[in-house]
Amino acid sequence: MSITNSAILQVLSTVNDPDLKKDLVSLNMVKDIVVSDEKVSFTVVLTTPACPLKEKIKNDCLEAVKKVVGDKVAINILMTSSVTTLRDNAPLLPGVKNIIAIASGKGGVGKSTVTTNLAVALALSGAKVGLIDADIFGPSIPVMFNCEREQPEVKVVNGKNLIMPLEQYGVKLMSIGFLAPPESAVVWRGPMASSALKQFIGDTIWGDLDYLLIDLPPGTSDIHLTLVQTVPVTGAIIVTTPQKVALADAVKGLAMFKQPSINVPVLGVIENMAYFTPEELPDNKYFIFGKDGGKNLAEKFNVPFLGQIPLVQSIRESGDSGLPAVMKGGTAALAFTHLAESLARQVAIRNATFDTTKKVELTV
Repeated sequence: MSITNSAILQVLSTVNDPDLKKDLVSLNMVKDIVVSDEKVSFTVVLTTPACPLKEKIKNDCLEAVKKVVGDKVAINILMTSSVTTLRDNAPLLPGVKNIIAIASGKGGVGKSTVTTNLAVALALSGAKVGLIDADIFGPSIPVMFNCEREQPEVKVVNGKNLIMPLEQYGVKLMSIGFLAPPESAVVWRGPMASSALKQFIGDTIWGDLDYLLIDLPPGTSDIHLTLVQTVPVTGAIIVTTPQKVALADAVKGLAMFKQPSINVPVLGVIENMAYFTPEELPDNKYFIFGKDGGKNLAEKFNVPFLGQIPLVQSIRESGDSGLPAVMKGGTAALAFTHLAESLARQVAIRNATFDTTKKVELTV
């Protein structure tokens, strides 16, 4: 019996993407089918290189095709990816597929640590990643990427001076910390800080990126409004710790993105410092700041819960040394890798489910 392309397509139309709840063929994820009497090969294009369900989808395809060709025909499946986007023909950041705001209600919850490790984890998965340190008054990203003494180059394009972002660990970076001495304080009024963020967005050569993470300052401020007024944000992440005082402020941050005048989809909640695990007792968990506060917050507001990050000494040491924990292996690295997979998954679901985010027009 001869095998045809249409027969392979038909059987692959029974294989669903578990997240998007549609079959691979209708999602246009099956490419380059080549068939012969001895071999069948095709490509499956996933929605992100950080897809946590890659092996499941591959095995489902293998089992489906075997039903048609049997066990004697070789099946070769190439798994690749193309990150989805709703930002076609965007005037600002035209090469950036997804803009992700990372926020917290209060300071000290480890938002910059989470952002740093998320960015590096996504880059390690094969994605093109950029990171803007929008915490103008307390920039942490230069230290966490071990480049606080470096300065970006300026390139003249069509008579205009544009900034070339620094690159470290596969992530493109921009921060006010690169433009001011580490020992100096940035003493600016709100409009000046907002102007700096606009320059980081519009006057920096970001090129093609799958994800641009924006590390926002704590609370709800001019910077948050400037971001959503300048570019349409794909989605927002809320970082919190389990304790009540952090959750009370996290609610405000979450509510800001959900209010009708802003209407940025909340991709999920991350619970940092969820429990303490001593390195010598990796299986022990001590809930120092309370238990499941972030998880309960996500359930209350009906948004995804992306995961928990333990409170371990190596994460703090990694931030101070400028070598992110996700690069070192172990429990912390695994937690951040799973977190990046959850984020990438929610971005793909968001792009397949919701309309394009509109740039916010506020008169106040």
